[in-house]
Amino acid sequence: MSPADTSAPAARSFTFSVESRLRADASDVWAHASTFEGVNRELAPLARMTAPASIRTLDAESVVLGRKILRSWIFAFGVIPIDYDDLVLVELESGRRFLERSSMLTQRVWEHERIVEPAPIGCTLRDRIRFEPRIPILGHIEKPIYELVFANRHRQLRKIFGRV
Repeated sequence: MSPADTSAPAARSFTFSVESRLRADASDVWAHASTFEGVNRELAPLARMTAPASIRTLDAESVVLGRKILRSWIFAFGVIPIDYDDLVLVELESGRRFLERSSMLTQRVWEHERIVEPAPIGCTLRDRIRFEPRIPILGHIEKPIYELVFANRHRQLRKIFGRV
């Protein structure tokens, strides 16, 4: 594996996962999760991400895997610019899973995998995050912040879709 390959975890990477059982069909949850409107609804009130009007949905018809889709600015509390995400999807199973492997102003690698799977009642949504900070020592500060943001996202998802 070459040093430029970002698919394998590096020694200075940080990871965590969050899972929720939701009282909604997997297809409805996926439809929400694959739009910027849905992403921002999950992030509220802690953050907001931008996207051009021409890109509303991340689906197989509108995404070229492995290529930068857009630069999304990230705003704390919806108003304070704090970072950007050069969004790249490397894997996409429409209706079930995506794997984002992007770079950010603060992260050499930002990897977000989301899986939505049907369950006997509703569905299960799992987010796995791995990141490699450009300044490695900051990872110890950033990880609890990102864990808080994703805990909030899952709280919002349970409010929107209900909890099993």
